[in-house]
Amino acid sequence: MAVNAQFTTTASKIEATVETENATPEPPLLQRPLDPNTVATPRLERRLPRTTRQQPIGSRRRRAALRTSANIPFEQLPYQCFQEARKILLADREDKLKQIEEERRRIAKVQATPAEKCGEEYVKKGRLVRMQKYLEHLKILADINDPVIKKRFEDGDGDMTRPIYRFLADRRWRQQRRLILMQRVNQMHVVPDVVPSLDPTAEVRLAWGRRITQPGEIVNSRVSEEPPRLNVQVFDQGERLVSIAVVDPDVPNVETDGFDSRCHFLAVNVPISPTSTAIPLSKPPGDAHIVKSWLPPHAQKGSPYHRLVIFIIQQQEGKILEPKEMEKYTNKHNDFNMTSVIGHLRSKAIGVHLFRTIWDESMADVMQRAGIEGANIELKRKKPEKLPYKKKDGERYR
Repeated sequence: MAVNAQFTTTASKIEATVETENATPEPPLLQRPLDPNTVATPRLERRLPRTTRQQPIGSRRRRAALRTSANIPFEQLPYQCFQEARKILLADREDKLKQIEEERRRIAKVQATPAEKCGEEYVKKGRLVRMQKYLEHLKILADINDPVIKKRFEDGDGDMTRPIYRFLADRRWRQQRRLILMQRVNQMHVVPDVVPSLDPTAEVRLAWGRRITQPGEIVNSRVSEEPPRLNVQVFDQGERLVSIAVVDPDVPNVETDGFDSRCHFLAVNVPISPTSTAIPLSKPPGDAHIVKSWLPPHAQKGSPYHRLVIFIIQQQEGKILEPKEMEKYTNKHNDFNMTSVIGHLRSKAIGVHLFRTIWDESMADVMQRAGIEGANIELKRKKPEKLPYKKKDGERYR
């Protein structure tokens, strides 16, 4: 019996050794397929967009935790402290939901009340606006501490129809990308060269193809020859109409020894909303009207860089502009006044973006294809005249 047991054990070891040798070895870390949910090293994070055209999802700490833990739903994580904290947050959310229902009943009561009892119509309207604003604030407070909401937002799965996701997106934009945008706007003197003041409330992204252009970036003339694609993200609910204008305030004027402004694109009645953000300038969505088609940005040889500023101007509520009203601003040759356009619309710019163009090796071909004159002209700075030399008496230096 002992001999048989020893033989069986030896045979099992041999079979295990053969299975181990025949098993497919696990590929190295750099050769495994990349998952945007589990890449957790800087090298793999840089490699992911190049191979899969995807960005890492969430924070690096979260991705490292997902890679090293079992596939457990986020709400069922087996941590006692986490589950106890969720109970407290759920109780707070129930309290906020009761306040929301109470506020809705108050709004319905005010809406049913005649305007004479409230004072006047504008008094009732102003009260309803304040109550609706407070209701939206309560909706945000009900979900602001929910870890599931934060997880979905970090994963890019947020629903922009809900106030909480619009609030989180607005806060992230103001803490990161808006600071860079305003730095470039002030650094390149868009204020006050183009408009006297600017306070953007909507995020504007600019892209040609799949490449996103950063604010103030110099774009090659072959790339900017075609109309770009905009992504305008607003953070308040509802659809609205906007006008889009692209201005070049750095057109050299040799006669006055200064600079003029030129309109490169103008469109009106462009619909946008928190969920409808894509605007290709070649064909704007909806019933938008293109007043002036895309004019390729160009700069003559010897001139400084040209700033191309993109303005998103919100139109008055319910007002549809006629394209003929705006043609008088674009018909003027190199005399486009952005302040006058904003004043005509009786509104303000809610979004801005800018890029730059300079003379490069393909600028002459771009100007020739667009029928723009001046590619054979080189601008040179006028040398300052020297002051007459006055010979001083040498005795004073002795």
